[in-house]
Amino acid sequence: MGRWQPGARERLEQAALDLFLEQGFTETTVPQITARAGLTTRTFFRHFADKREVLFAGEESVPERVARLMAQAPPSLGPMELITEGLAPAAAEIFQGRSLDYLLRRRAAIDAEPALHERELRKFSLMSAALEQGFRDRGVDDLTAQLAAEIAVTAFRIAVTRWLNQHGDPDLPATINQTLAAMRHLTNTPSLG
Repeated sequence: MGRWQPGARERLEQAALDLFLEQGFTETTVPQITARAGLTTRTFFRHFADKREVLFAGEESVPERVARLMAQAPPSLGPMELITEGLAPAAAEIFQGRSLDYLLRRRAAIDAEPALHERELRKFSLMSAALEQGFRDRGVDDLTAQLAAEIAVTAFRIAVTRWLNQHGDPDLPATINQTLAAMRHLTNTPSLG
């Protein structure tokens, strides 16, 4: 096998997901992943720090992505306008290059292993902190920045979950828009008391 074989990362991801779903995350070893992919353990560690990184690679770049997207947004947009206009394009960037099948299989692997839930929550926490800082950098007060960041992350998380539960129909931008519309409806609904 060639030392720098193209597609190694994707083959490792595919092999890892297959094994995580077949025998569980905890029971899967790096040598099993590399054997399934037809690659070496050394190649695995060239692409991933450990087997968790197969599922969570790129999470460290979330703050930089969020900062870039926030900086590119027109300064005239308020926090809710920014969420409404920016959430779907941000989601598209986050999932760029990932098939619906991959995302469904990734979610199944995470759902099957309680220890991975914590790591998934960490990703959302990083996203929220980056958004909060982004809103502050735009001159938004602390409370509003916190609320806006949590609203954006909650809308994103719920929309992605709904989209995956519906196997991609309607598409993710439409599901995000539906979720945001439902949130707006909540704020406009009179109280029962």
